[in-house]
Amino acid sequence: MDKSKILKLINGFMPNTLMETLDIVYVDVGEDFLVATMPVTPRVHQPMGILHGGASLALAESVGSTASHFLIDRDKYEVRGIEISGNHIKSVKEGLVTATAKVLHKGRRTHLWEIRIVNEKNELVSLCKLTNIVLPKKQ
Repeated sequence: MDKSKILKLINGFMPNTLMETLDIVYVDVGEDFLVATMPVTPRVHQPMGILHGGASLALAESVGSTASHFLIDRDKYEVRGIEISGNHIKSVKEGLVTATAKVLHKGRRTHLWEIRIVNEKNELVSLCKLTNIVLPKKQ
């Protein structure tokens, strides 16, 4: 499959999900990475008027979990996030943030992803780590 077909496919899974609610859009994909964007508006603000850390983690888990699906046989296995952590470095009031998930470990049963979230100036906003488990599908 080519890049544009993959992006169309995975963006097609968004309706009626948290990703749709947060306006997350997948914008680039490669062999070992996936990139998504999310607008920073009052919809994802905390009461102080800046990007909520929970919204950042939702973006990170969305991009890292989706990326794991490219590393498995989806007919036989499924992926679940089992741990996520994030360090929030810089606040954002408005604009667009971009999350890039890169695989650090691609095991048979676990995947470890580093997700860097940057602002429009390419400044680091959050650095996240996500561990996914690969489970056999129930028959």
